[in-house]
Parts: sequence; C-alpha cells; structure tokens
Amino acid sequence: MDNIQALILGAIEGLTEFLPISSTGHLIVASEWLGLEQNVANAAFEVIIQLAAIMAVVANYREKFTFKYFDLWVKVAIAFVPIGAIGFMFSDQIKTLFTVKTVAIMFIVGGIIFLVVEYFQKGRVAGTTSVDDVTYKQAAWIGFAQIFALIPGTSRAGSTIIGAMLVGLSRKASAEFSFLLAMPVMVAASGYDFLKHYKEFTDANLVALGVGFVTAFVVAYLAMKLFIRFLEHFTFVAFGIYRILFGILLLLLI
Repeated sequence: MDNIQALILGAIEGLTEFLPISSTGHLIVASEWLGLEQNVANAAFEVIIQLAAIMAVVANYREKFTFKYFDLWVKVAIAFVPIGAIGFMFSDQIKTLFTVKTVAIMFIVGGIIFLVVEYFQKGRVAGTTSVDDVTYKQAAWIGFAQIFALIPGTSRAGSTIIGAMLVGLSRKASAEFSFLLAMPVMVAASGYDFLKHYKEFTDANLVALGVGFVTAFVVAYLAMKLFIRFLEHFTFVAFGIYRILFGILLLLLI
C-alpha cells in the first residue's frame, strides 16, 4: 500500500465510520477499486485507521470520560453486550458475508428503512433529547439493533441510530449515543484484529500507516462535528437516498 492509497482509505474511514452509510462497505469497495487485496497487511492497516477513529471520539467527547458520567458508560456497556457476544461466537461465519454484492443489497435495504422510519417520525416529539438521559431499557434495545451491523453494508452507525430513534431518542441524541457506543465496539474489534495480525506491523510501511492514521483522525473529528450540526436542521432522508443510489450503482457495476 502506498501513501496515496493510505490517504484515500484513511479519509474514507474517517468520513464514513460515524455516518449511517457503512464504513466497512465503503472500505471494501474502495479497496477493490484501488486494487488492494484483502490480505493480512491491509488488515493491519485497517486496525490503525480504526484506532484513529476511536481517538477522534475521545477528542470530541473528552468531557464524558470522567466519573461524573459513569452511569452513561454503564448504559454504553449494556448496549455493547449483544454485538460483542454474537460477533465473538460467529466471527468466522460473518466474514463469509463480506462481498460487494452483499454490501450493495444492504445499502439499499438500509436506505429504504431510513426513509420508512423518517416517514413515520414526522411530527414526533422525541422523549429523550440528551444522550445523558438515555435509560437502561433504551440502551438495551439499541444494543439489540446494533446486531444488524454485523451484516456488511448495514452500517453500525445506521443500525444504532435507527434503533435509538425507534425507542424515543432525538436524532442528535441518537447520533451521539452511536458515537459513544462505537468506542467499545471498535476497541474490541481492533484489539482482536491486532492480536491476530500484530506480526504484520513489523513489516508494514510505517509512513503509510502514519498517513492513514492522521487522515482518519482529522476527517473523523470534523465529520462528527459537522454531522451533529447537520442533524440540528435536517433529517436522515438524504442518507437514505444516498444509500439506495449507491447500492444500485454497486449492483450495476458488479
């Protein structure tokens, strides 16, 4: 992997990780477009750019990482349990689903779900407008919704945001809880991948790793801020339409 490829993939990871458009799906498509094989060296690179996205969450929400918000992190932990358990037990089976066709289909399905949910959310007044006020019951339901993110192309952010809106969270609170929930999910996934591929870092292109890390961090940091501002004025309809169009384009290309 050269520095330009690292820059492109880092930017894609940073931009898509916290938006409801599937970072995994975009990385799979981008890797094929760039002619990169799904080998252990590139898997090691993905660990690095995911770590950068994790650090972007910490940078954006550093005030939440205190004992004052211990109760909030308990709820995040509760929401993490379902995907953590299912992902651990069926990791090998899940990897067999990673194809461009699966990604394309799930892009379309997810887009339709967003449009349907937004249609029925018209005029609704959210009962929970702050991420600090999420209940244990809501956290548990969001956690179950996140299980669908194990299907490539579904989007972890998308499944958690939809789940959060369906249990009464506002769009902004849904997005912010999704950001925080990304922490344990990505730490677990990246940690597992690191243990599997740690030997690859000794032979890796350190400059490319650095380029990918910095790019992913900066883009993810800015993307989260702009996403929250966007949700203060707009709905998720645009993301639903984008997912459908992108999915159709993928199906046509393959």
